[in-house]
Amino acid sequence: MKTISLDCRGLACPGPVLRCKDAIDSESPDIISATVDNEAAKENVARFLAAKKYQVEIAPVAGGHVLTGARQGGASPADCPAPVSGESLAAREQIVAFLTADAIGRGDDVLGQKLMANFLATLPELGESLWRIVMVNGAVRLAVAGSPVLDRLKAFEAAGVTILVCGTCLDFFGILDKKEVGQTTNMLDVVTSLQLATKVLQV
Repeated sequence: MKTISLDCRGLACPGPVLRCKDAIDSESPDIISATVDNEAAKENVARFLAAKKYQVEIAPVAGGHVLTGARQGGASPADCPAPVSGESLAAREQIVAFLTADAIGRGDDVLGQKLMANFLATLPELGESLWRIVMVNGAVRLAVAGSPVLDRLKAFEAAGVTILVCGTCLDFFGILDKKEVGQTTNMLDVVTSLQLATKVLQV
């Protein structure tokens, strides 16, 4: 039984996930453990290992957490899909809304926030073509408690739209524990989403 242990402390996003991915792709371990030192890395690594068909356990240690993944059901993790790239893409258009702020444009923040609310209210016009909403930098504030568009985002998620919220950004703003919609994600997922999209709407 092959076991791999990784020390991912001090690595910036998406370093911990990439180290796990490289180890799984090259070694196909039965058990893999990764030590991380922040909440965003903990969520990202746990989600990645689960997508690779590992049963994940998380244990606190001084200054962080150790995530241990044990292979489930004998499936080879190298053959299992990553959170983004393994999803089945339909023949229809796959549109990603890439949000980089909680307001649109410059000039007046109140107006910009109203424009963002209007933008999100209009996205349903895309129908089933809307595939993902990706939030980075200040846009992650839209996904936390108190956001004026939180109900709209929850409706998107309930309708099957994947919402990815940058974990590094949430951590930077100190609001990781306030997120109420979407999946905490990393730059690997963001880049792969943009790569797989047939069209990107950036605001």
